[in-house]
Amino acid sequence: FADLVLETWELHCDRNGREHRTADTGCRQLVVRRGQPFTITLRFSGRGYEEGVDKLAFNVETGPCPSETSGTSSHFVMTDCPEESCWSAVIQQQDGESLSVSLCSPPNARIGRYSMTLETCTDYQGSSYQIGDFILLFNPWHPEDSVFLRDENERREYVLSQHGLIYQGTCDYIFSIPWNFGQFEDDILAICLDMLDINPKHLRDQNRDCSRRNDPVYIGRVVSAMVNCNDEDRGVLFGRWDNRYEDGMSPMAWIGSVDILKRWKKFGCQPVKYGQCWVFAAVACTVMRCLGIPSRVVTNYNSAHDTNANLTIDRYVNEKGEQERYSWDKIWNFHCWVESWMARPDLAAGYDGWQVLDPTPQEKSEGVFCCGPAPVKAIKEGDMLLKYDIPFIFAEVNADVVYWVVQADGMQKQSIRSSDVGKYISTKSVGRDSREDITHNYKYPEGSEEERAVFEKAEHQKKSIGEEDEGLHLRIKVSEGANKGSDFDVFAVVNNNTDEERVCRVTLCARATSHNGTLGPQCGLTDPADIDIEPRAEKRVPLRILYEEYRDKLTQDNLIKVVALLNDHQTGDILVAVRDIYVENPPIKIRILGEPMQNRKLVAEISLVNPLTVPLNGCVFVVEGTGLTDGHLVKELEEPVEPQAEVKFRMDLMPRLSGLQKLMVDFESDQLTGVKGYRNVIIAPQPM
Repeated sequence: FADLVLETWELHCDRNGREHRTADTGCRQLVVRRGQPFTITLRFSGRGYEEGVDKLAFNVETGPCPSETSGTSSHFVMTDCPEESCWSAVIQQQDGESLSVSLCSPPNARIGRYSMTLETCTDYQGSSYQIGDFILLFNPWHPEDSVFLRDENERREYVLSQHGLIYQGTCDYIFSIPWNFGQFEDDILAICLDMLDINPKHLRDQNRDCSRRNDPVYIGRVVSAMVNCNDEDRGVLFGRWDNRYEDGMSPMAWIGSVDILKRWKKFGCQPVKYGQCWVFAAVACTVMRCLGIPSRVVTNYNSAHDTNANLTIDRYVNEKGEQERYSWDKIWNFHCWVESWMARPDLAAGYDGWQVLDPTPQEKSEGVFCCGPAPVKAIKEGDMLLKYDIPFIFAEVNADVVYWVVQADGMQKQSIRSSDVGKYISTKSVGRDSREDITHNYKYPEGSEEERAVFEKAEHQKKSIGEEDEGLHLRIKVSEGANKGSDFDVFAVVNNNTDEERVCRVTLCARATSHNGTLGPQCGLTDPADIDIEPRAEKRVPLRILYEEYRDKLTQDNLIKVVALLNDHQTGDILVAVRDIYVENPPIKIRILGEPMQNRKLVAEISLVNPLTVPLNGCVFVVEGTGLTDGHLVKELEEPVEPQAEVKFRMDLMPRLSGLQKLMVDFESDQLTGVKGYRNVIIAPQPM
């Protein structure tokens, strides 16, 4: 027999991509998922493959120093009975000189970039052919993969969906912003793999790093560290919280991860300015989804940052309700992290499933700014010693806040009521634009027997006292219409739950605040007023918050913190109530004109009304949406937008993907920033 000579080969990128659900990756090469077969065709010249005469074998390799012992290289021969636990090649069909071969990786293979060679051997004469590269990803569709997720709707949301919602605001005013994850956009997969290759663990020991890339726990920890740049590890985002963002993009201005990841790559892996928690979390979510690990962004309201790990956050205010001393412990009005779905074979049974990864740089873990993966189950059960970082996240959802009132003579008094940490833990619902509350995954019902047992295990004495039925009760209410540009009212509402008249003094103080709990200048204060309250009655003390007072004090977070103090003259008790008020931006209206169809021009009409009493200068709209726009589109306005005037413009789009897509808009100007809007658009497939 003459030698078997390979003439051409075909990797069937499109067909394999569709079968492996990677067709959207915008990547010109073969992208497949582990544990699932893919087909290639070999075409020989002169004669076809003869069974029993010709021997065919394949080599696949990943990483800079591939080896069989590290699991980064495999040599396997054509076989009739493949084993699931290793790489295999099976003949599918033969047609003259062409041969279809089905290749399959084990479901625990290392992910990443692979090269593949074919070896032919006839009568001890052999040849070797380099037949191309491919990328291998995690496979949530495969029951043996450690990221296997059973529900198809969940896989669509948490792996395949390229857009979503991120919850922001305050626990009294929850709203969402749209986010373009864009994990299958052009170049994003390559950028994610580059991120793995420049991580410090890889640079220290390339062989060990590549050999651990079969483990989503390891990958999650690397991604959590690489999304921030605090370790001078060439990480993606630079975090900043002080409202000074002129030399970069304000964290509020982003509407997607693609722009951030592309900038990072384009400028030689220099950190992109600037990020805050939801930006860190969203970029990490993009990277994890891109690699095939089911992931979602989660928001925790009233999130504690407990630096000294005593599960208590002490706040000091004076008798006017003003902050008395700086504390490193903070309460964020909300904080975002990522949950990723994976098995935890490194822990005892029972901790598989959702794991917290928090890429926002807050505390070091094993010497590096990263956090997780921490099993949500371990947080709920108070299992503080399990890997990784449970105590920190446990505090974020369970710490106590105790208010101390520092009196004129320097005496400190503990306030009766403490505020609630870890409220309304939220994520986008599967397949719908509504909020799913997942607080019950993180904590048992308040006051339950189970909660007590968990706190005992975590050595946490709950210091806060529940709602008092007897005595006086204090809360803060907001009038409708806390809109940017308007004045609005807040009220201290006092209830007398006793059978006798009570006399007390009430003070209200309002200050601009930032999302991480740092207080700014005052924008409203009442004179202390003595009030009499009839038995079983309610009284309100108003404070009007004026636009001219808060206009130049508000940060881009649009937050005002109101503190109410009540001195009960009869008992000497001091009650404190606190409320964060989100000052609303105006809505952006989006209309879609015409019938949306794939690869056919579509027009979007976008408008916004200036609600302020001053003109808006330097106005810019940014529009993006995976499958609708190629990258992001920018519309700069030549003229200022006068007070109460409407700005309206049209933009041409060319939808590339069919199905449900999201068109997202961000508006920036000198006076209004981070204004968001979105519209769902259903794109009909192109007629065949």
